[in-house]
Amino acid sequence: MSHELTSEQQGLVDTVRDFADSVVAPAAYEYDTRRELPYAILAQMGEMGLFGLPFPREYGGQGKDYFQLCLAVEQLARVDQSIAVTLEAGVGLGAMPVWRGGTQAQKEEWLPMLAQGRALAAFGLTEADAGSDAAGTRTTARLEDGQWVIDGSKQFITNSGTRITRLITVTAVTGETTRVDGTVKKELTAFLVPSGTPGLTVGPAYDKVGWHTSDTHPLSLDDVRVPEANMLGVRGRGFANFIQTLDEGRVAFAALCTGAAQGCLEEAVRYARKRTVFGRTIGENQHIAFKIARMQARVHAARLAYYDAAHRIVAGKPFKMQASLAKLIGSEAAMDNARDATQVFGGYGFLNQNPVARHYRDAKVLEIGEGTTEVQLMVIARELGF
Repeated sequence: MSHELTSEQQGLVDTVRDFADSVVAPAAYEYDTRRELPYAILAQMGEMGLFGLPFPREYGGQGKDYFQLCLAVEQLARVDQSIAVTLEAGVGLGAMPVWRGGTQAQKEEWLPMLAQGRALAAFGLTEADAGSDAAGTRTTARLEDGQWVIDGSKQFITNSGTRITRLITVTAVTGETTRVDGTVKKELTAFLVPSGTPGLTVGPAYDKVGWHTSDTHPLSLDDVRVPEANMLGVRGRGFANFIQTLDEGRVAFAALCTGAAQGCLEEAVRYARKRTVFGRTIGENQHIAFKIARMQARVHAARLAYYDAAHRIVAGKPFKMQASLAKLIGSEAAMDNARDATQVFGGYGFLNQNPVARHYRDAKVLEIGEGTTEVQLMVIARELGF
């Protein structure tokens, strides 16, 4: 398999890289300090077509594929993980469930605004007792007079409280069956809940260690009523559909991890070439040079891993294990490179205005979000037959 980019793909990389360096990077520290989502930058990303990369033109998309979305996410993550995850979650977790499982009417209503970046959608799966263990879901939905009535709560929901958030996809228990052994199996179904629906409350934003620009909130649903037509996909298939969404999302998330690792590498190389100590640059010291060489090795492995997984998605091949491998390798590469880059910078790496300091704070969540490291190991082990 060749991982050489086509001229079209390379053109996308170059365009997004230039945008990241000239527009996103100069504003990153200011917005991170103010903990604000830069709507003007998101609007520019919408005009560039980034939110519509994997969707058909008939729905306002660019008619590209999932791999090209990953390429764009990687370039943004080099300079600002918060902006990258806003795109990754908005497309991979927010809009993709509508594209994959929505009816024609649902696609026509929601996809154009999402694909053009005029609106954001969120992915409401995680609860206090139900993250990787989706069977622990306690949010319920019952059908009553032609409406679904939803009650429960969600937490750690990205893009759920922005001023352009228009839709939240929510999973809820719609029934239970008792197995022969006496255990109970929950029937999970997904629903489209428009922002502003009575009973839907977006809680205060979390005070996070990193990803300060990314929008993340808890949600509560109290007697939330949506039309019967707002059910997404087939009743009882919510868990299966969301697993597919998570598997795909992990590949784009792995691209984000790779971009973060690459950003740390670039900063470390730049600094090691110019910082002079005891009459020579620190990069002339073998210890520093070898540290940076290991950073390059991690980036290379992470990029190959997500390229492989993304190509499998595009080709319609099984990719579950490859998605978990990419997410595992990428998140560890980002965390290790953030630590090493901060060490290369010394005291300067401990200043928040330094990009490596922001990467150091941001990178830890990469080993947690969209399935922890332990969950990825569990998936890989299961795919190996254990």
